[in-house]
Amino acid sequence: MDMIKMMQQAKEMQDKMMQMQKDLENVEVEGESGGGMVTVTMTCKGVLKGIKIAPEVISPTDPEMLEDLIIAAVNDAKSKGDAKLADETKSMMGSMGLPADIKLPF
Repeated sequence: MDMIKMMQQAKEMQDKMMQMQKDLENVEVEGESGGGMVTVTMTCKGVLKGIKIAPEVISPTDPEMLEDLIIAAVNDAKSKGDAKLADETKSMMGSMGLPADIKLPF
């Protein structure tokens, strides 16, 4: 077992993971709720970029409904971002000849 080679491979994997994380800062996903009445755009890293709200769901007498729709849309986008991250990680691991479900320390 060549320790230097193993350390080099670990460093390479860490570098690729860091680059993938950096790249995903610019990948945007959309989440929606209420059949598209509320749509949010966020990066895969969780940065909220935009919110679109249909005028008909803005009601001064029922602000809780709009709050719930916004929360649901944000959670939907977060789930999609997490799925994108998982897919990219699986793809990267496969390209390195590693099992997709390997637990990484970084």
